[in-house]
Amino acid sequence: MTTTILGRAGQGKNGLGNRQQLQQLLAFAGLVVIFVFFSVASPYFLDWANVKGILLATAVTGIMALGATLVIATGGIDLSVGTGMTLCSVMTGVFLANLGLPLVVGVLGGLAIGALIGLLNGLNVAYLRLPPFIATLAMMMVAQGLSLVISGTKPIYFSDVAGFGQLAGGELVPGLPNAVLIFFVAAVLAGVTLSKTLTGRYALSIGSNEEATAISGVDVRRWKVVIYVVAGLFTGLAGVVMASRLNSAQPGLGLGYELEAIAAVVIGGTSLRGGKATILGTVIGALIMATLTNGLRIMSIPQEWQKVAVGIVIVLAVYADMLRRGKEA
Repeated sequence: MTTTILGRAGQGKNGLGNRQQLQQLLAFAGLVVIFVFFSVASPYFLDWANVKGILLATAVTGIMALGATLVIATGGIDLSVGTGMTLCSVMTGVFLANLGLPLVVGVLGGLAIGALIGLLNGLNVAYLRLPPFIATLAMMMVAQGLSLVISGTKPIYFSDVAGFGQLAGGELVPGLPNAVLIFFVAAVLAGVTLSKTLTGRYALSIGSNEEATAISGVDVRRWKVVIYVVAGLFTGLAGVVMASRLNSAQPGLGLGYELEAIAAVVIGGTSLRGGKATILGTVIGALIMATLTNGLRIMSIPQEWQKVAVGIVIVLAVYADMLRRGKEA
């Protein structure tokens, strides 16, 4: 029976799979339209330095969105990814700059903090049965407060930590910042996790029909915890990359990033109701968010109007998801 449930959740070879591919194609077409529009509107948009800036802006939000995709696939949501990312940055700073731990240990410590945040979120959702919105909202506030307390509300600089800035700022591939390379590698790992592992398949199954998944013999609560921990690891990775890019841990950053990450997931075609998710769509969604923001900025559109434009895109994406769900019902 478990196989049956997982088969329903996967649905990659039937009509739903085709509709998901169509959704990805539409998202990609939207990215192309936005890219062409700003290329015509501004002579500076296609400058490689600007394109590189778009890719860099995509990297951190995109890595967070990869983890958020797994959570949303279960029908849940994670509002703590933004401030969680900040806490991971701050703790990486404590490990490396304050305690002087080796580079590898400090980076792994930052990832571990992300996993710990995911573990607490998962336990609260799965075993205390708190609604994901409430559980992760509380974690968002806790992470923000801890970041300010631990850092003393001041940035932690990595100037004396040899090699840390090169993690995201270096170029293993000439012309391509490591932060972007890390994002692409993380996307491949997330894609494999979603499509080839039990973690991904159970995430889709839980999001499709949690009760049926439990009846089939799956320990839903345990797998929910696992899924939130995996998502937390992506949050930790985003924190390390952000700290490396800035060569500092900024305790005031993070708030608002969760909305950008969730928006990237939804724009890419993952359903907020769970049961259907796409990592490729999330990558495209993150690129759309960064390209739209960059293009509006380069055209000197005021920041408040940039937010209005992004908000409209999010509403359209959610509305499209509702229409699609209506047709599937």
